[in-house]
Amino acid sequence: MTEVLHTGDTHLGYRQYHLPERRRDFQAAFESVAADAVEREVDAVVHAGDLFHDRQPGLADIMDALSVLRTLDDADIPFLAVVGNHEAKRDRQWLDLFERLGVATRLGAEPVTVGDVALYGLDFVPRSKRDDLAYDFEPTDHEQTALVTHGLFEPFEHGDWDARELLAESTVSFDCLLLGDDHTPQQRRVEEPHEAWLTYCGSTERASASEREDRGYNLVRFGDGIDIRRRGLETREFVYVDVELAPGEGSQRIYERLEEQALEDAVVVVTIAGEGESVTPAEVEQFGAERGALATRVTDRRELATAETVDVSFADPDLAVRERIADLGLSTAARDIDETIRASKVADSNVTDVVEDRVRELVDEADPGAFEPAEGPTGEDERASTDERSEGGAATADDQSAAAQGDSTPATDETATSPAQASDTASAPGESDASGGESAERADTESGDSQARIGEY
Repeated sequence: MTEVLHTGDTHLGYRQYHLPERRRDFQAAFESVAADAVEREVDAVVHAGDLFHDRQPGLADIMDALSVLRTLDDADIPFLAVVGNHEAKRDRQWLDLFERLGVATRLGAEPVTVGDVALYGLDFVPRSKRDDLAYDFEPTDHEQTALVTHGLFEPFEHGDWDARELLAESTVSFDCLLLGDDHTPQQRRVEEPHEAWLTYCGSTERASASEREDRGYNLVRFGDGIDIRRRGLETREFVYVDVELAPGEGSQRIYERLEEQALEDAVVVVTIAGEGESVTPAEVEQFGAERGALATRVTDRRELATAETVDVSFADPDLAVRERIADLGLSTAARDIDETIRASKVADSNVTDVVEDRVRELVDEADPGAFEPAEGPTGEDERASTDERSEGGAATADDQSAAAQGDSTPATDETATSPAQASDTASAPGESDASGGESAERADTESGDSQARIGEY
C-alpha cells in the first residue's frame, strides 16, 4: 500500500484582513500538515497548487515555506507539487527554486514513482491556453497512476473545465485526479471515459469568510483500489453570527447575540438580514474588538431605502495627476512607463512584467534621448484640452464611466504549449479560485502585504 498526503491552497503570506496574525495562521496550518505527515510516516506529500498567495511572496514567507519543506526532507518524505494560479510567474517558478535546493519536486509530464504509484503533474492552465494544451504524458508500467493539477473542474460546482475531457485527451489513463483551487473539500467518481476518482483537498486555512467548513487535507491510499479519507486541522476560530432582525430590532439585538459567543482571538463574521433598523457596521466591529475578537466583519444583506437623495460632485483626480506629471519634466521613457503603470489597461498583477518588457525595448532601441529629462513643463496641449473638457475640474459622468470601464479590461494571455510548463505563462491570480461562496467573497483575498518583497531569484 502507498499512502500520500494530498494538500493544497495553503496561500502562505496571505495577510487576511491586513492582519499579521492571519499571515502566521496560514503558516501554522502548513506546519501542522507537515507535522502530521511526519507522524504518520506517509510516503509523500502532494501539493495541488497555490503554495503562496502571491506571485511575489515576501522573503519571510519564502524562508518559512523552506523551513517546512526541510522538515519533510529531514524525515525523507518527498514534497511533490504543481504551480497554482495565485503564485504563477511568467518564467521560473518558486517551486523551481525549491527543487534546485533539493527539498521539492515539480511534477510534470514524466512520472515520479512513489511506492507502487506513478504521479504526474499539470500546472494551472487558464482558459485561453487550453485549446493549445498538449496532453502528452510519458507512459508508465505502474498499475496505478494519479495526476495532480490545479483548476476548477466539472462535474464539481463552479467548474469551468470538464475533468472528463482531460481524462479522455491524456495519453495516460489516470486512476485519480488530486485537485487544488476549489477550497471546498469534496470528491466524485466518474465512469467516463473510464473509472476515476476526482478529489479536492480544500484549503488549509479560511481564505474567505464563506469557507465555513473545518479546514484540513486528504489521505489517499493506493493499493487494492483507492481510498480517500479526510483529516481535519486545528485553525483559528471563526465565529459566525447570522442575525434576522425583526421590525424594531437593531444593533442591540446583534450585541445580545455576540454576547452569547466566545469571541476571544476569533474572527467574527456577522451577517444581517430581516426588516429591522439600520445598523452601523463600525459600531458592531468596535463591540467585537472590546470583547477580544481578532477581527469583526459585518455584512448587511438588506436593501434599505434611503430617505433622501444627495447630489455629489467629484473633482477629477486623474486630471490633477496629469497636470502634476506634466510639471515634473520627465523624460520620454519615464512618461511612457508612467502611462503603463498609471493609466493603461494592463491588469495590476501584470504591470511589473509589462514595465520590465517596455524598459528592455527602450534600451534595445538605443535612443539616449529617450532618457533625457525634458527641459521644462510638458503636456501643455493635453492640459488645455482636459481643462476644456472638465469645465473647471469637475469630471463628467461619461468620463468617470469610461475610466471605470478601462480599469476593468482584462489582460491578454499568451499560448501554453506543454502540460508541465502551462503555468509559466499563466494568467494573473484571481482568474480561477472557487472558495465555495459568492464572488463577492473574493474581496477577502486582497493581500495588503507591505512586507519587503524579492523579485526573480
